[in-house]
Amino acid sequence: MAVNPLIVAPSILASDFRRLGEEIARAEKAGADWLHMDIMDGHFVDNISFGPAFVAAARKCATRPIDVHLMVSRPDHFFPRFVENAHNITAHLEAEHDVGKTLAGIRAAGCTAGLAIRPVTPLEGAVPFLDQIDLLLVMTVEPGFGGQEFMPETLAKIEEAARLRAERGLRYRIEVDGGINAETAPEAIGRGADTLVAGTSVFRAERMEEAIAGLRGGAGA
Repeated sequence: MAVNPLIVAPSILASDFRRLGEEIARAEKAGADWLHMDIMDGHFVDNISFGPAFVAAARKCATRPIDVHLMVSRPDHFFPRFVENAHNITAHLEAEHDVGKTLAGIRAAGCTAGLAIRPVTPLEGAVPFLDQIDLLLVMTVEPGFGGQEFMPETLAKIEEAARLRAERGLRYRIEVDGGINAETAPEAIGRGADTLVAGTSVFRAERMEEAIAGLRGGAGA
């Protein structure tokens, strides 16, 4: 079912912001493939995180690709502020924008384009855009706050996204975000996920390298 190599993307939201450079270096040394950045505007989700300046600072410290997740009401308005420092930019299906136009704009700016859906959003809404994306983010918790428990009801959506990918001959990545740890990663990978965002389980682990290795262990499940 897998068509892409597994990627582990530690979520900077769970890091110690006071030591951003050290935290990034620690994650990269521990085996991070990407660094995931959650941008929250206090409108689309009930939380505020950080913005373009923070991502730019992270980019100066990082050697791995930056994966920007826009949890904002107007991703079409804000994505241009991140393209210089991002590898991938993901916008939400549910936000207030012309989805196809936003995805095209992200790609035209030189980034890969992702589309995210909340746990309550049916996959059907994303289907018309599957041939326009490089990544589909299936949220496995309600977006907005870290440390939540994985929602097993999202597994069917991951499996269906993988089925459609194979059926249509597409290669978009299937990313999961929320409650991902050594126990839930194998379930998501087994259904077709190939990109794992993990925050608390990685940055709060006693040994980060072991936590990331534990996530990768799910690929053999």
